[in-house]
Amino acid sequence: MLETAPEKRSFAEKIGIPKALFWAFVGQLLFMVGDGVEAGYLDTFETHHGHSQDFVNYLFLFYGITVMIAAWLSGPLSDLFGPKKVMWWGLILWSVLEACFLIFGLGPNNAAMTLLFYTLRGFAYPLFAYGFLVWIAAATPSSMLGSAAGWFWFSFSAGLPTLGSQFARYAIPQIGELNTFWCSLGLVIIGGLIALLFTHEPTGTKRLLPEHVSVKSAFFDSFSIVWREPKTLIAGIVRTIDTSSEYAFLAIMPSFFVDHLGFSLGQWLNLLSLIFLSNIIVNLLSGMLADRLGARFVVAVFGGIGGFISIPLFYYVPLYFPGSFLAAALVGVLYGAAIAAFVPLSGLMPQICPKEKAAALSILGLGAGASTWVGPALVSACSAIFGQGMVYVIWTFAIVYLLSAFMTMSLTISPEARRYTQEMEAQQKSES
Repeated sequence: MLETAPEKRSFAEKIGIPKALFWAFVGQLLFMVGDGVEAGYLDTFETHHGHSQDFVNYLFLFYGITVMIAAWLSGPLSDLFGPKKVMWWGLILWSVLEACFLIFGLGPNNAAMTLLFYTLRGFAYPLFAYGFLVWIAAATPSSMLGSAAGWFWFSFSAGLPTLGSQFARYAIPQIGELNTFWCSLGLVIIGGLIALLFTHEPTGTKRLLPEHVSVKSAFFDSFSIVWREPKTLIAGIVRTIDTSSEYAFLAIMPSFFVDHLGFSLGQWLNLLSLIFLSNIIVNLLSGMLADRLGARFVVAVFGGIGGFISIPLFYYVPLYFPGSFLAAALVGVLYGAAIAAFVPLSGLMPQICPKEKAAALSILGLGAGASTWVGPALVSACSAIFGQGMVYVIWTFAIVYLLSAFMTMSLTISPEARRYTQEMEAQQKSES
């Protein structure tokens, strides 16, 4: 009796990347590098050109709002028109609006045009990035979803802000700040074209919803899912908690380390780089670990409880070891790893709602966008309630992360959802 030879897996599949989507991951990395070029110096560019800090704050606030809206829209739009088409829209929008941002805004130093086109450009990158996340969920076997989600967030955060900021660091002294902005446009176009022209996986090219579902129903369902399937609401809240402290700490930690602890600006920037390096590495590892230990366990223990432990350490350890960069770096790396441990949520949600993967992921996108303002809002709330003082902010975030661990444990996959996923994967395998 002949034995069936085991199916040979490609290198991409061995490391957790769906083979058919390999070039899309490469393209996304370059796209996000381009999008992240401005992350490290847009605020100082504006203040150095005569604009107030209040103007810069409004710039990022309005941008964050459009990012949040587009992150949610990416789900129903991908359901209706196919993820690949939504990614094309994101690429074209980003390119056109960035050119307008530079030509009419930053170039002539026009505040109104800068605010207008930067706010509008916030609609662009989520369509590309989160459209790709829907594509991953639709085309990846459930056994690989954790690893694939890890690679998605690895490519996402390796570009924005890590490699993008490093590109700016070396480009600015050579070609100047404004020309470096123009380079970001080139990187985004190259990355977008690699992702879209070299990837031919068929699932992402077609509508994901049945033909009888109307446009109105698609958009309503992508919002109503939060009460039809309450687990998506819980997951959205957990995702908001995930990076809320990151956006809060980017605003308050520089003054704590530089003005209070006496670190140099260079030391703080190096510490920030180590935190993000830890983050992008654990983005990948946590996804792979989730395929073995389970997504809920990784998110709750390493993410929620890890955040509860590492956030106070990130504050107290530098206080007890003043001037020690090594001590601050060790706890900073732990903090960056805890934030990254929430990555398996992106692989878990399509398994909880296998019939509405895009709608479920759109709620996660909404949570990711909301974290850009929820984090700073928590800082303001602490100041209003407790008065000035970092310690109140630190323990508020620590408790919130602990609560997220308990919320995560409720994100179970029903037997019906497991059965549906198995049936769909068997059907896809028989058709291929």
